Amino acid sequence: MVVTIVVVCAAFVLFVGLGVYGVVLRPRRRAREGAGRSPARGPVPEAVAGKPPGSPASAVGVKPAGGSAGTVGPASAVGPAGAPELEAEPLPVLERPRFRDRLGKARSALAGSLAGLRGRDRLDGQAWDELEEALILADVGVGTTGALLQALRDKAREPNGLAGPEQLVNALAEELVARLEGDRELHLSGDGTTVWLFVGVNGVGKTTTIGKVAMRERAEGRQVVLAAGDTFRAAAVDQLEVWAQRVGAGFVRGNEGGDPGAVVFDAVQHASARGIPLVLADTAGRLHTKVNLMEELKKVKRVAGRPPGSVQEVLLVIDATTGQNGLVQARQFADAVEVTGVVLTKLDGTAKGGIVVAIASELGIPIKLVGLGEGPEDLVPFDAREFVEALVSPS
Repeated sequence: MVVTIVVVCAAFVLFVGLGVYGVVLRPRRRAREGAGRSPARGPVPEAVAGKPPGSPASAVGVKPAGGSAGTVGPASAVGPAGAPELEAEPLPVLERPRFRDRLGKARSALAGSLAGLRGRDRLDGQAWDELEEALILADVGVGTTGALLQALRDKAREPNGLAGPEQLVNALAEELVARLEGDRELHLSGDGTTVWLFVGVNGVGKTTTIGKVAMRERAEGRQVVLAAGDTFRAAAVDQLEVWAQRVGAGFVRGNEGGDPGAVVFDAVQHASARGIPLVLADTAGRLHTKVNLMEELKKVKRVAGRPPGSVQEVLLVIDATTGQNGLVQARQFADAVEVTGVVLTKLDGTAKGGIVVAIASELGIPIKLVGLGEGPEDLVPFDAREFVEALVSPS
């Protein structure tokens, strides 16, 4: 009898405890656990996701089975099955930053050294030594520095030559501008599909540069196709794909590790069939010391130039923070694929602004674009006079 009473009491206590847990404690526990994470959601409506209802589908597709490259049209031109293609709207015009505002490190390195020179009483041997040291420290390079000093010494010997250090600095500025002037246009073909090839070693910002150039072209109302020719780096392909979505560009990709030339060729055919005038082609980050890889790069250029394609620009992307090593890269690439212009990235983050002068002076390759920051608007056309004034101006 006692045992029966004990069992009944235990069952009653267990039943009451479970009830309290289910009604009070368990909901509180769930609330605490859910406070640190977002609740599960279904698909976000297009209007909530930042797109108007009925907006075109994404520009990103998948590779066709067995195909060498997958192609998709401009993001704004891809819609429901059977829908007519829509004309891609131009992007807003980007506001251009000023060189003076972004070249703080390079400016302090060179202008700071020249400030001491300006303060001297006369143009003597010590003044010339200070100028030489300032140019070397700015990474202008020994060869280019020697040529600049010789030109300035010749001016000083003229009948009404340089009267003092201030005039010497002014003459230096004019000499730098003269050496940096050149063809800075990005050329388009008058017939066929224009191809701009982007070359350079890994890590210099090549793929990001292509995306920014695409954004600038779209802001001018020009449709473009991005060709993911760096088939050996999946991250580069994915990154370029994101840029294509972002700017409303066509996009062509290939199989991982596939033939880069085939990707570029397919991109040209894709653009030509749709009347798109410009293809921006990424290439693998070639090590400039590898002869076989440079030969493959030559092949990509030949394939890209087959009708209806016309290679108008081969743009070498260089990280400005590498200094004189960038000059070595420029020499090797120029010998391999006839570089038409240089894009200097990260110019805002280096004190070695003189590398601009070294490349233009020693190789005769014009600087066409420079990166003055991380944003898309920070990739700007190079302006020789504005650049020099930002470096040597005292204020």
